[in-house]
Amino acid sequence: MAYSVSDLILIAGAYLLFLFLVAWITEKGWIPARLVRHPAVYVFSLGVYASAWAIYGSVGYAHDYGYNFLAYFLGISGVFLLAPILLAPILRLTTTYQLSSLADLFAFRYRSRLAGALTTVMMVVGMLPLLSMQIKAVAESIQILTGEPDPAWVAFWFCLLITLFAILFGARHATARERHEGLVVAIATESLIKVAAFAAVALIGLFGVFDGPSGLGVWLDQHPEMLSRLYAPLQDNTWHSLIMAFFVSAVVMPHMFHMAFTENLNPRALVSASWGLPLLFLVMALCVPIILWAALASNATTSPDYFTLGVGLANGGGGAVLGYLAGLAGASGMLIVAILSLSGMCLNHLILPASPLNSAQDLYRNLLWTRRVLIAAILALAYVFYRLAGPNHSAVELGVLSFVAALQFVPGLIGTLFWPSGNRNGLYAGLCAGFAVWLAALLLPMVYPDWHAQHLVEMFGLRRAEGADHWNQVAIVSVVLNGIVYAIVSIVTPMSRAERTAAEACAVDSLRRPYRWDLSAQTVDEFVTALSGPLGPGTAAREVDMALGDLQLNANETRPYALRRLRDQLETNLSGLLGPSVAHQLMDDNLPYKPQDGESSEDIQFIESRLEQYRDRLSGLAAELDSLRRFHRQTLLELPMGVISLGGDGEIIGWNRAVEHLTGIDAEHTIGSRLAHLPAPWGDLLSEFGRGEAMHEPQRHLEVDGQSRWVSLHKSLIQSPGPSEQAGGLVLVLVLEDITELRQMESHLAHNERLASIGRLAAGVAHEIGNPVTAIACLAQNLDGECDREEQTLSASQIMEQTRRITRIVESLVTFSHSGGLRDTIQGPVNVAATAAEAIALLLLDPDHRAQRFENQCAPDLEVIGDPQRLLQVFVNLLGNAADASDAGDAIRVLSEDHGDKVRIQVEDHGHGIPEELRAALFEPFVTSKPPGRGTGLGLALVYSIIEDHHGTVWVESPIDGDRGTRFIIELPRFSAGALSTH
Repeated sequence: MAYSVSDLILIAGAYLLFLFLVAWITEKGWIPARLVRHPAVYVFSLGVYASAWAIYGSVGYAHDYGYNFLAYFLGISGVFLLAPILLAPILRLTTTYQLSSLADLFAFRYRSRLAGALTTVMMVVGMLPLLSMQIKAVAESIQILTGEPDPAWVAFWFCLLITLFAILFGARHATARERHEGLVVAIATESLIKVAAFAAVALIGLFGVFDGPSGLGVWLDQHPEMLSRLYAPLQDNTWHSLIMAFFVSAVVMPHMFHMAFTENLNPRALVSASWGLPLLFLVMALCVPIILWAALASNATTSPDYFTLGVGLANGGGGAVLGYLAGLAGASGMLIVAILSLSGMCLNHLILPASPLNSAQDLYRNLLWTRRVLIAAILALAYVFYRLAGPNHSAVELGVLSFVAALQFVPGLIGTLFWPSGNRNGLYAGLCAGFAVWLAALLLPMVYPDWHAQHLVEMFGLRRAEGADHWNQVAIVSVVLNGIVYAIVSIVTPMSRAERTAAEACAVDSLRRPYRWDLSAQTVDEFVTALSGPLGPGTAAREVDMALGDLQLNANETRPYALRRLRDQLETNLSGLLGPSVAHQLMDDNLPYKPQDGESSEDIQFIESRLEQYRDRLSGLAAELDSLRRFHRQTLLELPMGVISLGGDGEIIGWNRAVEHLTGIDAEHTIGSRLAHLPAPWGDLLSEFGRGEAMHEPQRHLEVDGQSRWVSLHKSLIQSPGPSEQAGGLVLVLVLEDITELRQMESHLAHNERLASIGRLAAGVAHEIGNPVTAIACLAQNLDGECDREEQTLSASQIMEQTRRITRIVESLVTFSHSGGLRDTIQGPVNVAATAAEAIALLLLDPDHRAQRFENQCAPDLEVIGDPQRLLQVFVNLLGNAADASDAGDAIRVLSEDHGDKVRIQVEDHGHGIPEELRAALFEPFVTSKPPGRGTGLGLALVYSIIEDHHGTVWVESPIDGDRGTRFIIELPRFSAGALSTH
């Protein structure tokens, strides 16, 4: 059956149009998402690896090298069988940092533009033979089916067709950052068609040539040399390097990297691919010897590379169309995906680094059209290579050339995943050394037949060889030399800090550990402004909004931790848009971190969140340590006292639930911020206490939502263990306790104590009032008798004096009974001497204190700022305690001194003193040195609270005279008009 070129080109166009329609209806959402993201779709999309080499070249390879052809299928099957070890780490990196190619991965890992550019150039050159092989396969298959004498013009039109559909499939968006669900489903459909057509050709050969499996068995018995010729090549020991080449190509080649990682729609599908893809290639591998034997048995007239077509032609021609369709599917799918990936690599690592971004241009539009031009340019290069080398070399030779080139990326990939000490200098040197051997020994002899690599072969002590032996030698020499140079140069040259950080992030089983560096930008608006220069205002605003949406942050965010996350997300997103090298440089230039002094602390909050994600992957001791960490963290979170942890740079890294309840501020809105940024009154209170020298403030008053609250504050400095200083070296821990209810209870108890004191004073008050009442009665009786005017006036005056005496006694008692309590302090001038005298007068009303000798030695002109009634309470408590501790007749003195803007007051006695074990907690509630039943332990706590409310200080010295005596010292702000306004 004869075919015309137009018919076969029409079949190719219809097939590509069908794939485009599949992609189009997928992106329109007409296919349910659960089907699009089904693991089977991912598995079949990875069938892009089976290019025209699998359809044509594997059969030709089996003809020439026997069972060595299995290396092609075993290589990719081995990679995916080890997917959890080899591919999962790469998928994690590409997903986390939006890396779309091997060049992106190397540029990110080695923090080098040159690494990305070198990888891109070598990848393009290394892929040209395989790309040209796809063009050759389609063009020559049309030539075989039509008898067309010159396939070059057919190849040209096929390249135009592929260029058009490559743009339609994957270059309708600016970059590969967007997932192309339509492309994934279309390539999966292509693989299904390819495998079905290839299997159909095998079935045609099995039943059309041999009449079934039994007939094949009979034929093999009659031709035993057919089996022996498959086994014989295994003795040449070239299979191991071939398996290695195919193994590596399944990871590093651009079309496989793109489909396995960049276009991965469901990360869990990698597990299904670990068994599904080997099963898919097992089916294809079983078809190869059947097609080979069928072609030999039917005396197919085609070359071994095209036995797939020869079987169809020998059996009526219908099978030839299936063979052509299988080859077309393999070639077109591989070409479209590989060129899309290579165009992205060239854009990110060759074009963008060489052309500065211009804010006046439409960035997205420029990227889109540049990518389209690159697609056409790469296909043009592949066509030129086909014209230079394709006609003179078989599909097997062209394919193997690219597979050996892929080996040169092995050392760099091993360094990326498993050897954090490998550096960029080692990568440069290793790639150049290995690639130079490949170039001189394989590529140049193919393009320029007069070029001979004999001297190179002899330099390495190798024998001259041809075919598979030669490929094997070059593969081993180039990759070993590459690895040795990479290792040696990496060992003897230093790594930068940025490269070391990236190496830690890329290492298998490592956690991404960003550092808590301060940014120059302090708000989201500053981010937009900074990026508007290189990107333009519209693009900058869109990228920032996209990053905020990814992180679920709002545009008013100012927390340093949140801004660092925003910067990381922006760099990740821009990496997908511009490539990691350009994105990293752009962020460093426009949103730099502030210069750091010394070692930087790791972002422990981010590490905690990553540990939560990795929890299911931990086992053994790591799992036990993580359980212990979670237990201690939960204990800290559930403590009934508020705990705040601050890093060495002042950022909040811990905020437990008790603090949330006390302040009404969620941890989500505080982690990563600083104390000064907290809402009032907590920001001022906590930042002031954190900066101060005092390690403990037992009682601190503040107003919260119009209500009085009292808190007890403690702090401690903790040295962070280990060299990483994860929390910034010294960690400041603040502990808060709500003591409002305790203060209210203290107030009630103090008030009860005052009432009890009034009861004890009642007898003395009655006696004091009885004296003036008796005097008044006598004077009144004198007025009943005959007396002159002068005597009446004198008696009346004396009666009034006695009445005022009674009033003063009663007022003193009332004042004392109402002093203290949780109320606003009345600020004003208070005369120290007068207040001390009033307190002494009150105490002398108590019969137990009348024998005591109180001495008021206060300066009569010293005044302090305060509430006279509450300060009277202070004097009464201190003088009463002194009287209780002293013997009858001992002197108790009150003194005052001028200390600039302060007034120092001293109350001293020569009693039994204060035991040493009570001094540290003397001002705590319920601490007393009195015998049981004599005191409640609230008096000095009340003194401390009142003095603190007056912005003063109080402390105690004991003993002061040998082993006896106590001195309480109070400092209060001195009264002046200016001082009163500040308080």
